[in-house]
Amino acid sequence: MGAIKETNFNLTGQTEFYRGKVRDVYHVGDKLVVVATDRISAFDVVLPRAIPYKGQVLNQIALKFLDATKDIVPNWVIGSPDPNVTIGHKCEPFRVEMVIRGYLAGHAAREYALGKRIICGVPMPDGLHENDPLPHPIITPTTKASAGHDEDISKEQIIEKNIVTAEDYAILEQYTYALFAKGSEIAQSRGLILVDTKYEFGKKDGRIFLIDEINTPDSSRYFYKDGYEERQKNKEKQKQLSKEFVRQWLIENGFQGKEGQVVPEMTEQFVQMVSDRYIELFEQVTGDKFDKKPIEDINSRIENNIKAFI
Repeated sequence: MGAIKETNFNLTGQTEFYRGKVRDVYHVGDKLVVVATDRISAFDVVLPRAIPYKGQVLNQIALKFLDATKDIVPNWVIGSPDPNVTIGHKCEPFRVEMVIRGYLAGHAAREYALGKRIICGVPMPDGLHENDPLPHPIITPTTKASAGHDEDISKEQIIEKNIVTAEDYAILEQYTYALFAKGSEIAQSRGLILVDTKYEFGKKDGRIFLIDEINTPDSSRYFYKDGYEERQKNKEKQKQLSKEFVRQWLIENGFQGKEGQVVPEMTEQFVQMVSDRYIELFEQVTGDKFDKKPIEDINSRIENNIKAFI
């Protein structure tokens, strides 16, 4: 199956190149050319198989939400010359990810199950069950690691260590709550619940910009609204659209990114299932039919479109 594992372009004016877990980032003048590849990561490990159409899904969902929230916070986007590419302003990123949660799920639920009642400096009430709504959305930031695992950190520690100034952090908080409210409103209109997500921000010429992707299945967790309360009452697993099903498959097969563990074999059937789930999420969360672009010579297509744009 055609999928982008990596790109190795040589763009005119290119000064730097960075390969992230999922994105290949080219620095061209004062702009970033960001290619959403089909790589997939879990537990901060890039898995060995790429997922067809995953990059197109991520890029196009992010663009849709960035456009829908540009009245809340300015964002980094200049244009998108290819379904897998966004070109935008180069910003100096804040070294934190603003994780916001409306429900007790994923990492927070695992920490809560271990008996922790303070997560990233935020006190949690007793008596919650996995996937219960929280009394109100909470921000549980993590450090933005350049390599290895991101780590939980509190607001107080961020300011004390001067990772972000108190003034800037107050703005990041305000933007994060407003973005989550908008994302939740859009999700509700599509029959989904936005459970948790993360936002990243940067600075350019003294202004704060929303950067990276937003509200995609890689950075967010969605539940289906229909049947949520019934499943919760019966203590059943929630039907969800997110990358959590990949994490669960890895956990069930003995992998959580820990030393000495080996990624289980990703069969063709599993890869196709993951691809189908990503496309399902795109259509569910955007309300649009997914347009599968040709992937026979995908790297050449992307390179030609980027060069024509810049």
